[in-house]
Amino acid sequence: MKLRQMMLGLFLTLSGTVMAQDYTVTVQTQKPGAEVQPTMYGIFFEDINFAADGGLYAELVKNRSFEFTPDHLMGWHAFGKVEICNDGPFERNPHYARLSSMGHGDWWTGLENEGFFGIGVERDKEYRFSVYARVPEGGTQMLRVQLVEPYTQEEHQEFASVDIKVTSSEWQKYTAVLKSRKTVDKAHLRLFLCNDDGRSGSGVMDVEHVSLFPVDTWMGHENGMRKDLAQALADMKPGVFRFPGGCIVEGVTLENRYNWKNSVGPVENRPLNKNRWESTFTYRYYPDYFQSYGLGFFEFFQLSEEIGSEPLPVLNVGMACQFQNWNDESAHAPATEAGLKEYIDDCLDLIEFANGAVETKWGKVRADMGHPAPFHLKLLAIGNEQWDEYYFKRVKIVADAVRKAHPEIKIIGTSGPNAEGGEFDRGWEAMKRQKADLVDEHFYRPISWFKNEWERYDLYDRTGPKVFAGEYACHDRGKKWNHAGASIYEAAFITGIERNADIVHMATYAPLFSHVDGWQWRPDMIWFDNLRVAKSASYWVQALFAQNKGTNVLPVSQTNFPKKGEDGVLASAVWDKNQQEVIVKLANTFEQPKTVKIQLNGLKVISEARVIKLDLSQYDLENTVDNPHAIEPKEDKVEALGGSNVISLTLPAKSFYVYKIK
Repeated sequence: MKLRQMMLGLFLTLSGTVMAQDYTVTVQTQKPGAEVQPTMYGIFFEDINFAADGGLYAELVKNRSFEFTPDHLMGWHAFGKVEICNDGPFERNPHYARLSSMGHGDWWTGLENEGFFGIGVERDKEYRFSVYARVPEGGTQMLRVQLVEPYTQEEHQEFASVDIKVTSSEWQKYTAVLKSRKTVDKAHLRLFLCNDDGRSGSGVMDVEHVSLFPVDTWMGHENGMRKDLAQALADMKPGVFRFPGGCIVEGVTLENRYNWKNSVGPVENRPLNKNRWESTFTYRYYPDYFQSYGLGFFEFFQLSEEIGSEPLPVLNVGMACQFQNWNDESAHAPATEAGLKEYIDDCLDLIEFANGAVETKWGKVRADMGHPAPFHLKLLAIGNEQWDEYYFKRVKIVADAVRKAHPEIKIIGTSGPNAEGGEFDRGWEAMKRQKADLVDEHFYRPISWFKNEWERYDLYDRTGPKVFAGEYACHDRGKKWNHAGASIYEAAFITGIERNADIVHMATYAPLFSHVDGWQWRPDMIWFDNLRVAKSASYWVQALFAQNKGTNVLPVSQTNFPKKGEDGVLASAVWDKNQQEVIVKLANTFEQPKTVKIQLNGLKVISEARVIKLDLSQYDLENTVDNPHAIEPKEDKVEALGGSNVISLTLPAKSFYVYKIK
């Protein structure tokens, strides 16, 4: 009996030892390794989910130039006598609205704009209205401009109003500022044709490019960006800014591709483009989804400069979207130098636009837009997410031409839409043969995929191109939205990116923005409505890596590194030579807390340490515009260091910690 009890006690002791696994993370603090690229953690913008018009671009009027098709009054409600004409002052936006008298002082003619899911305005804030207008028959007419709340129970629908006197028979720009007396998230803009006495107009007025912006835009730019959304990007401290997409770079057809040359110059003359995402999802369909190009390449370069990011434009390689043109060679430009000349010129001209002297053709365009200094472009992606020989043939021709003219520009190719498999492997092989500088990988994958990829970049070939993880996001089966349960796996996976900074030079989550009333794809990093913004748990994961990327990788070894498909404790470490800090990142994907010891070899004593904690333990929890602070990092000072080079801690279940150690 006693022997059996002894054996049972020994078994329980051994079992307890196995269950209470040791999680020791050893950091070699005096052996700084590969440089962490300044571009390592960044942002990727694509106009999906109303990210541009109706989102980051602060224009509040939908279809401001009456160019939407087939209905040129889409977004507008016309009353009285309104006619659309097409001989306006702007060559590439020829349509305008003609407002004519109804012949009686109590019959009104005018227009009402619904904005993008309404127009969001705030109490005591100012909004700049502008319009190109004329009185074609001569004389004077008045344009009454109102902000209205159409469904209010108050006596008056309008809550801000201004009259603009139009006195010329020639097109002129008129501006006025409206100050809102209340906050309304779904207001409308209403225009009346009036006489000087305030009654219904008795003549004719033409209006074109009807615009309304907050006066307080990002950096005060008149053709500016929504301040809170741009600030959310700046706060991340992103190292690289990839734009303008994504699949919109390709277009459904080549004519429908994003053409950067149409997105620069005077904003009034930038032609409309049908958004590639307008027709993609019939189960979430938006027939009014167009690109005004108001947010164009100049604005993208300018924003990159202002938030301290390296600009990374993506240009078309002479191919329409392969997903929408399966194996249709006729959908693409001929794979010859002559057939691709337009796309080669687009690349060379863009480099001139970004970097050229003001005396050059495209450098002058940049200077005339208010930026004579160059933007210092260093990176260029050619093609977005294409694959196989269709892409390989074309990218070689375009990339060779760019390298010949500008060997200083780094070329980014793509491995296609998959993160593994035959097409992915062939993409990498082709990019190696063509000596691409970086290869863009995309992986929108479930939690199970991330759990199988803990060592993905540990095993990569070190002799080929570098890696750009250009589009990634984690979701769970049946839960393709932003929640804590998926974000912890992003944090754990990115420790593997950081450990391998010698091979991975850039990583950007995607998509970036999503309007709560206009989304077609999720998860997304930042959600917003007309007045509010919510930074997702994925935002905070990416931000904590970007804000604490350091300058050099430090070698890390750890006990009980997880096997494929298993949960685990994962770690990475960097040295920040500017702040003289060791930064250690820890992610626990287990459902239980784990005891962890950080052993800092090379340090005798830790003089000071702080920890930033991100709690991702509530699986379904998410940040929303109604509850934007449900998940946020919290910073604490680390106490009881004990005069050693070891930090012992209990790492809570489903949590991500960043230790900053002096």
